[in-house]
Formats: sequence, structure tokens, C-alpha cells
Amino acid sequence: MDEGLVIRRQSSQDQVVALAGNPNVGKSTVFNGLTGMNQHTGNWPGKTVSNAQGRCEHNGRGFVMVDIPGSYSLMAHSAEEEVARDFICFGDPDAVVVVCDATCLERNLNLVLQTIEITPRTVVCVNLMDEAEKKKIRVDIDELSRQLGVPVTGACARSGKGLDALMDAVDEITQKKDALADPVRVLYAPAVEEAVKTLEPSLRECCGNALNPRWLALRLLEGEDDLIRSAQQYLDEDVLDRPDVQELLRKARKQLEEAGFDEQALRDEMVSGLVRQAERICIHAVHSDGHGYSSRDRKIDRILTSKATGFPIMIALLASIFWLTIAGANIPSQWLSTGLFWVEGRLAAFFGWIGVPQFLCDMLVHGAYRTLAWVVSVMLPPMAIFFPLFTLLEDLGYLPRVAFNLDRYFKKCSACGKQGLTMCMGLGCNAAGIVGCRIIDSPRERLIAMLTNNFMPCNGRFPTLIAILTMFFVGTGSGLGQSMGSALLLTAVILLGVFMTFLVSWMLSKTVLKGIPSSFTLELPPYRRPQIGKVIIRSIFDRTMFVLGRAAAVAAPAGLLIWLMANLTIGDATALTHCAAFLDPFARQLGMDGVILLAFILGLPANEIVVPIIIMAYLSTGSLVEMESLSMLRQLLTENGWTGATAVSVMLFSLMHWPCSTTCLTIHKETQSIKWTAMAFLVPTVAGIAVCFLFHQLLQLFG
Repeated sequence: MDEGLVIRRQSSQDQVVALAGNPNVGKSTVFNGLTGMNQHTGNWPGKTVSNAQGRCEHNGRGFVMVDIPGSYSLMAHSAEEEVARDFICFGDPDAVVVVCDATCLERNLNLVLQTIEITPRTVVCVNLMDEAEKKKIRVDIDELSRQLGVPVTGACARSGKGLDALMDAVDEITQKKDALADPVRVLYAPAVEEAVKTLEPSLRECCGNALNPRWLALRLLEGEDDLIRSAQQYLDEDVLDRPDVQELLRKARKQLEEAGFDEQALRDEMVSGLVRQAERICIHAVHSDGHGYSSRDRKIDRILTSKATGFPIMIALLASIFWLTIAGANIPSQWLSTGLFWVEGRLAAFFGWIGVPQFLCDMLVHGAYRTLAWVVSVMLPPMAIFFPLFTLLEDLGYLPRVAFNLDRYFKKCSACGKQGLTMCMGLGCNAAGIVGCRIIDSPRERLIAMLTNNFMPCNGRFPTLIAILTMFFVGTGSGLGQSMGSALLLTAVILLGVFMTFLVSWMLSKTVLKGIPSSFTLELPPYRRPQIGKVIIRSIFDRTMFVLGRAAAVAAPAGLLIWLMANLTIGDATALTHCAAFLDPFARQLGMDGVILLAFILGLPANEIVVPIIIMAYLSTGSLVEMESLSMLRQLLTENGWTGATAVSVMLFSLMHWPCSTTCLTIHKETQSIKWTAMAFLVPTVAGIAVCFLFHQLLQLFG
């Protein structure tokens, strides 16, 4: 790695423990159970992959737990797997805990065996023992420990069972001066073993105890360039470039070629060796007495992943979530708005009392603060409902089924099926969807997902879409019918966004991002009862407040700019009016007017302020205002030339236009490229202009 990860020790005696595991095995639950609130987050050096550290004490000793990214293998195929491998290999942890899923232990042993190849100071935590019991799967912990030659403990991390035993094992293994006597050794084909024997003595001589010579020999034979560079840097000398090592490496590779092992065949043999060893271990340590519980999972999956029922259920669930979000957010939003605008009055009075000039008072209070208050009151209630509901589906295990259903369609677009998951994340926040693209291994397919994520409307665009749908197509009354109608129409708009995602993904894959779709393993985890309390807390603090904080950071400066444009007069009109008039001819070709287009431009920092800017410009108030009801807003819009066609054009452009500033910054951070950030800005914008222009021309032609 380019530089070491900063480990936050409270004492020089603290032991560093890496926490590894496949995705969806409960690794984060183990981490949270051990560390509680004593956690820190950051980024790995040179990577966009985040890390979490936490401290715990056991038997009077301190342990720093480092939660490394979830990975299926240490044969790195993604940034996450590379980070996991490099920290275990070169991060010098005092021990490595590998968390496994008791319900599918054989698959998880792949990572366990690779970790033991690197370091014998490994502890295996077999989690989800309660799930295995329901499936009538019995894991013999003692036998598994004998087979692996390392400590093994069982756990039910959700209830905290087994975590003390896990830390007992970690405590014991970190106090041992010498390595474990007899950890399991994965045996490969005779020709591979002979090649390893050729290299191993020389590597042991030049590397000492810094790296496992057998593991290093296998990696040199494999020819993993990135890992070899990391090993060179870790050893702080060019030991791998020594003439004797290079000569033995050529000899070993020649032996393999003579035995029929080219580079791909060698990799296949290494994977096969791990699989064979895992099978042998599980024959002795894992016993299954029935299939009742897993049979239930399969029956549910036949419904949720069926071509006939999968999509209708997916659409119905989406509509239900939107209905709950729309119906549940109205009253809290009104309360929050009332409270925040009450504070505005007190702020204005305070500024007047201390003698702040009126111009400055209006700019700060009616400009910056009012915009910020609007964004918070509009965004917070829907996000506080949507994100927990979304996280519940994630915790339940349903979202991987969504990705499975969409996989075949993304394959036809030469994209990756995992893009279905990043689309779902984009519904909450496009910036979160961009970060979620890290799960896609192929750089080409990751870029496609980033460039098209903005076709999923986020929580910031929901208020605009819902208000327009309600005013022009559902009716401004209140009640169950009105909220259900808005939810169904909003679902239809989102399905249009899904269609545009497929279309643009296909176009990109045939032009600037040509390529063949890569294969990947999409795990369908078992269905689990969501932990509602933890889900709510996690979604509010990790998602809702994070997104709200980013939006608020750009809303206040935007409020200043909007207020200045609305109050600075040039000639006989404000700067806002001049800009709207300048944009008007182009906007008319898209079925809108200059005020609407200018509102979208000024709404770049936060999509929530688009409608307030439109109201302010039409009323010429000089600051953002809130209409008392949708009926009054509809009257204002129709008086300024809005029709049903205008409403459709605005919804289409809201669905397909440039990403907000927060998303743009996130794209730049993830890609480290101005070029791809500009592309992510232009792709939805060009699509939105083209679709609105085509819709307007068709209306002109047939209207």
C-alpha cells in the first residue's frame, strides 16, 4: 500500500485485530457488538474504500478491531478485495478474525483457508448459529477447529451470544509467542507443490518471518503484479528481484509449463485446491438433518425472482414505500417548516436588535437561512421514512433479489447486474448510489453505473414530482385516494427512469464504453427478520443525517446567490428576471419557460429548492416563499401559463437533468477524473433536453 493505515490505539499495548468475512455473514454485527460506540471511520490510503475501527477491552487488555471490507476471496478482483488482502498481508495485524455464515460454511471456508495461508494467527467465528439450527444444520465447532488447526468459536452476534468466547480465543492467540504448531495446509497438484518447494527455501532465507514463504511462492508463481509490488514495498527492499530468486522463479515456472500449467490453469488449480479442501473439512464438521427452513427460502424465491411475479411484486413494493413516504411525511414536514420559519422571525428580530444593517439581515436570514430551512423541512421527513423502509428491505435480504431480477436486462445492455443495487441506492440519494458503485468490479461497468445513476429520482426530486403529479393529475384534495394516486404515478415515473437507465447504458456500452459484460457471483442471502430498532438508528445516522448534512452545506450558499439575484436590480428588472428572459426562448422549445429552466439551474446545489424558486420568481417576492396549499400553488402556476403539457415537461426534465452538486462532487471523488464527472453531468442533461424537445414537438404536431 502507498502508506500505512493509521491505527487509533489508546495504548501502545493495544492489539490490532483484523475483522474479515464474506458479505452478508454478520461481520458488521460482530464489529458493532464488540466495539459499541467506540468507533471511527475513514478511507484506506489511496483508495475510495472506507474503513471502520473500534476499540474494546477484554480480560484487562485493549484490542483495536479493524473492520476490513467484505470479500469472497483474497485473490483480489476489486478495490475492496485488494484492501482486505493487503491489510491482512502487510498491515501487521496481531490476529485476524474471519467471520463465517454457519448456514453456508463450505463457501465461506474459501476465505478462511486463504487467510490461514497468510497467517496462522487466525480465529474463525462461525456466526448465525441460530439460523443454522433453524435450517437443521449442525456445525461441530471442536471438529472444525481440529480440521483447520486454528481456534474456532460459534456465535449468534445479533443477540451477543459467543462474543466473549471469541475474544477469549483472540486474547489467547495474541499472547502466544510462537505461531500455531499445525494449521491446515491446502494441497495443490503435485506439479504445483514441486514448484513451490523450488522457491520456498530461498524466500524463507531472504524474507525471514516477515511473510509466509509458501504463500509468497504461490503468489509469485501466479504473477500477481499489484501484490508483488505491495510485497516489495512492505519488505522495503528488492528481495524479489534478487538474481537467485529470479532464477528459481524461472525454473519453477518452467516446471509448471512442462506439466501443462499455463497462467490460467494454475489459477484454476489454486481455486480448485481451496474448494477441495473446504469440501473435505465440511464432510467431517458440518451435518445437515433436514431442509425445512431452506426449502421455505426457495419457495419464497420462486415467487420473488419469477419472471411472472417478480416484477409485479417489485413494483407493488416500490409503490407501497412511496405511498408510506408521501402519506407519512406531510404532517411532520409542516411541523418542521412551522418551527424553522418561527426561528427565522426570531433571528430577524435579533439581528435588528443588535443593529445589523437591513440589507445584510435580509441576505443572511431571508436568503441563506430561509433556503436552508426549506431544504431541511422538505428533505428530512421523507428521508426519515424512506431510508428506514429501504434499509428494512436490505436487512430482510430482498434487495439482492431485485438485482437478480434486473441482471438479465443489464447483461443485454452489456452492463453489470449489480447496477440494479446501485439504482436502488440512488432512489434514496444519487450520491449514495454513486458510492455504491464500488461493488461493481469492472471499471467499465462501474462507469456506466455512475453515468446513469442520475436517472433514478432521489429524495430531493420527490417533492417536485409529487407536487406536480398531485396538482395536475391526481387532484389537490386530501385522503387515501389522493396519496395512493400520487404514489402510483410516481412509481410510473420511476419506471420511466429505469427504462432510460437501460437505454443509455446500452448506448454507452456500444460507443464510449464498449466491452463485454463481466461475470459475477450474486449471492442471494437467507431471509432474516430485520432488527427494526438498529435499522432505524443506522438509517437515520448513517444515511439520512449524512445526506441532509451534505445538502445543507450547499443550500445556504445557494440561498445567498438566489437572494442576491432576486434583489439586485439591473435597469428596470432584477438579475433573476433578466436571466429568466434570456433562457426563455430555449426553454419554450422544451415545453417550459425561462423561469422554470432558471429554477433548475439555481437548484444545482439542492433539487428541493426548484419549486420555491419558481414561486419566488412568479410572485417577484425577492425571497423564497411557501404556498399555503397545493390549490393556491396550482392557481399561481396556471396564471403563469402552465398547462398539463407544461407539467409533463417539467416532470420529464426533473427526472432527466444534471446531478446535484453533492452528486457531482461524489462522482469526482470516486473517479478522480474531471472528464468522467463532466460526462456524468452531460449524459442525463442531454437525455432530458432531447426527451422534452421530442415531447414538445409531438404535441405541436398532433395537438
